[in-house]
Formats: sequence, C-alpha cells, structure tokens
Amino acid sequence: MNLAMRNKKQTMRKLHFHPCGNFRESYERELTIYETDFGRTAVFLGLLLLFALVPAISGPYLLYVINIIGITAIAAIGLNILVGFTGQISLGHGAFFGVGAYAGAILATSLHFPFWISVPAAGLITALAGMIFGIPSVRLKGLYLTIATLAGQFIIEYVLVHWESLTKGTMGIVLPTPTIFGFSLEGDTGFFFVIYPSLILMTCIAVNIMRTRYGRAFIAIRDNDRAAEGMGIPIFRYKLFSFGISSFYAGFAGALWAYYMISITTEPFNLGLSVEYLAMVIIGGMGSIPGSIFGATFITALNEILRWLTDILMNTGTLQGIGLTLAPLRELVFGLTIVFFILFEPRGLAEVWRIIRSGFRLWPFSY
Repeated sequence: MNLAMRNKKQTMRKLHFHPCGNFRESYERELTIYETDFGRTAVFLGLLLLFALVPAISGPYLLYVINIIGITAIAAIGLNILVGFTGQISLGHGAFFGVGAYAGAILATSLHFPFWISVPAAGLITALAGMIFGIPSVRLKGLYLTIATLAGQFIIEYVLVHWESLTKGTMGIVLPTPTIFGFSLEGDTGFFFVIYPSLILMTCIAVNIMRTRYGRAFIAIRDNDRAAEGMGIPIFRYKLFSFGISSFYAGFAGALWAYYMISITTEPFNLGLSVEYLAMVIIGGMGSIPGSIFGATFITALNEILRWLTDILMNTGTLQGIGLTLAPLRELVFGLTIVFFILFEPRGLAEVWRIIRSGFRLWPFSY
C-alpha cells in the first residue's frame, strides 16, 4: 500500500499542469521582476526592435512625438511613485518639471555644465525643491495636501516668471547644442538614443526602489499611515523621500525636455501640465510603473489627435467656427477620459494589459 502511494506521488510530480494563477512560495519569487524566462526574452526583443526599427521607419514628426512620450513617461513614473505608491496627491508636478527645465538651462548656459552632468544635477536641484514643498505632508493629507501642492504650483510659477535675473523671465533661455563624449546631439534621432536609454534606466531604478524596504514603506503609508507609524515606520522621513524621488524624476525629465526644445519659456509649466501628469497616472494605473508609460503614451497621443482635429476643423472654411469652439475643449476631453477610466477600469491601462497578457499566458484555458 505504501509502495503504491509512493509511486502515485512520484507520478504526480512528473506531470506538468498548465498554470492557472500566481502562486508564490517565497519572498524571492514575490520580488522577482520577470516571472518567466519568456517575459525576460520578450522585453529584450521588444527593446531590440525599439532601437533598431523605430528610428529607421519613423518620420520627423512621428519621431518627435515618440521622443516627447519618452520624456513625459520619465516624469509620470516619478509622480506615480508619489501618488500611486505613497498615496500623496500632488498638483504641482508640472511646476517641478519646469524647475528641472530651468535648472538644466541655467547650469548649461551660466555655469557651462556639460549635458551629462547638468541633467542629473537638475534632477537633484528639483528633488531639493520638492522636499521643501513636501514638508507640509507630515500634517496634511487628502484634500488639504492637494491644496498645499497647488499653492506650490502657483509659487513656483511666480518665481520662474519674476526672478528675471536668474530665469530671464518671459524672455526665456536658449540652450547650447548638447554633446556626449564629443558627439553632438542634433535632430530627433540623436535625442532618441539618449531619451529612451534614460527612460529604461529610470524605469529600472523605480522598479528596484519598490522592491526595497523604502518601496514597502511607501505602500504601507499609502494603505494606512497610522498603522505604518505604529509599526515603527518614520512616515515623515519616508514622505519627504517620496517627494524627493518624484521631484527628481520630474527635474530629470524637465532638463531633457529643455535640451530637446533648445529654448524654453515659462508658459508650458502651468497647472494644466500638472493636471495632465495626474491624468497619466490615473489612466495608466496608479501603483504601476508600466502604467505610467501607458498613461504617458495615451495622453501624449490624445494631445496630438486633438491638435490634429482642431487644425483640420479650423482650416476648413465651412467648419471654421466649430474649430474655434473645439480649441479650448481639450481639458473637457481629459476630464471625460479620466471619469471613463474611473468608472469602467479604475486600475487603468496597466490592468487592461495584465488581462491581455494573462489571456495569452493561460490560453487555451478560460481561467
């Protein structure tokens, strides 16, 4: 009898059943980035195709949009760390993006820093500014914290416009052509091979931060800050750290954007830009690093589609009046899109992607 049971168990071990869910038996498996070798291979092949095909087959306008998506995704990842993982709502991310842009421009023009130093240095300067404005987070949360960050948005806007001796005010700043190891970065293709390696690097850093005790502390604060404090987590320190990381990502992206645009002024860094970044996080998926990239892609593409439709309607003689009416309705479309995702897919595009990926992985089984 014992021999028969032993043979049956050995036979069952040899059978390979199709997976129907995620069953992790250790912390090592819980913290792994790629669940299977297939996922690792798919990511490698996807990156290979990205760098080999996209610059070759994309026209100037499409490559410009792709570059803007890459820069925007870096800033959106930073905001998702603050909002999605730590639960600290911010309406000042667009202003911090502007701080990074101006910091990079000033370091490049006044102090003559090279490109590869001024961009991360701008991120550090913005991180310091973000931590200063994040100090109220120790006593404020929810709507009150949102109002505090909104005040920070207006304060930074005012400083960028009126500190003319440093920011040149409404005149703006023209940046020099960046160089890396003696190679000049000119045109969309040159910046593509800087923007997307930077996006990959910043994504890897964000993913690995979430796998450390800092990431687990962020999530604990988001879920219940009082319980987190009761477990011994210094919530003020971690909230400030989260604001610093988020602002660093915004400043890094802002400096990249400034070099890419060649010249910068204060107009783009307004409240509307902050709302756009918040929309990217909500639509892409709060608490998801890939969701930040999905959200940045969606909102940037939506911007370009609305701009394209508005131009068509305004250039059509019979529909010119409609075009003028549609021009200011971009915010309405953003609002309706956010409401749509909150009602029908609150976890955002990241959840849609997870369902599609699981469907392929579990096919042909329905569960």
